[in-house]
Amino acid sequence: MRCQTNFKFIVKRILVSLIAIAISTQYTNAQAQSFLRKFRPLAEELSVEYQIPVAIILGVSIIESGCGKSRNCKLLNNYFGIVGKNKVYKKEHYKSKFKQYPNAEASFRDFCKKMSKKKFYQELKDTNDYHLWVVAMSKSGYSEYPAIWRKNILSAIKQYKLAAVTIKDEQPEQLPLTDSTISTNP
Repeated sequence: MRCQTNFKFIVKRILVSLIAIAISTQYTNAQAQSFLRKFRPLAEELSVEYQIPVAIILGVSIIESGCGKSRNCKLLNNYFGIVGKNKVYKKEHYKSKFKQYPNAEASFRDFCKKMSKKKFYQELKDTNDYHLWVVAMSKSGYSEYPAIWRKNILSAIKQYKLAAVTIKDEQPEQLPLTDSTISTNP
């Protein structure tokens, strides 16, 4: 009898956990979609200007800012975990090693500017292969934990289909008007 009671209790706990995870995932996806709607135009603009893939700009900002919900993002407008000077928030007793920006655009722009000064930039600036960018960034010391960071960025790019984001100025390859494999002559 006791075994059945324990089994029912365990099953209930598992079901409650699964429901909580499902609700949490839906909430997180909604946050990410809202974040993407808000910042995709800026990322596309900066992608053209700096020749950095949109997937990299958005993927890194999603992970580093928790879709704009992290404390550093809210208090410092820091969407990329960039270290630097900031004002001390005496009211909230908040001290941070992260750089403060006047607004989100300044943070996004500074990230792109910093990437354009990296050694790997000249080699990668004309490519949209986000895998190469993530590997190069992790090797350059962007994160204190490069393997975990790389995995998280690639996961965010895949999960939110950021690789499918194209730059507005890019034109798809034109197909021929006629099919050369079909002969009109009998």
